[in-house]
Amino acid sequence: MKKFCVIGLGNFGYHLARTLYEDGQEVIAIDLNQERVQRIRDHCSVAIQGDAANKEFLAANGIGEMEAVMVSTGERSHLSTLITLFLKELGVKRILSKAVDEDHGRILEKVGASEIIHPEKDMAIKTARALSYPNILDFIPLAEDYSITELAAPRNFIGKDLITLDLRRKYQITIIALKDVLSDQLVTAPSPDYVIKDSDLLIMLGRSEDIDRALES
Repeated sequence: MKKFCVIGLGNFGYHLARTLYEDGQEVIAIDLNQERVQRIRDHCSVAIQGDAANKEFLAANGIGEMEAVMVSTGERSHLSTLITLFLKELGVKRILSKAVDEDHGRILEKVGASEIIHPEKDMAIKTARALSYPNILDFIPLAEDYSITELAAPRNFIGKDLITLDLRRKYQITIIALKDVLSDQLVTAPSPDYVIKDSDLLIMLGRSEDIDRALES
């Protein structure tokens, strides 16, 4: 069991805390709003009403000992910035902070956030890609325009081995794993002579634009 803390219990924070708790983790949930604290009380380990923008409050509740802390204080960018700074000073190793916009994200990184969350942007990108490429099952954006994309085998890939496709040289992308949906068998780091079947799911790593080019070829 891991120890997590979620600060800010709007819709995003509420569902994050609840899901972590349902996964069997120990979760401390914090918000200044009493109604939000009451709402999460039965879906976390400890629900606390309090001001997380107070460093002494955070220290007194053992937040510095958490394996990770998620800061989700809505549109109040100054609060999440201050809380992130305090968490860093308390020695929290992993701080995930939700950003209002790109500029706010850069500020959060400067004050100590380990990871920046852009939930609306990320969901918009995933939705757009699902509309553009219906065979894409999942899309995880990474840094600097890179992503991990899970998709059903494109028609132009089926029956070809990885040597023939030559995706790394042509498009600078790598198939890091494949999963046969019929046998449920997962193949990690597939060999160059692996022949792609119509029942395969492909998990690809690379720049989003390069993956797009490979799918359109």
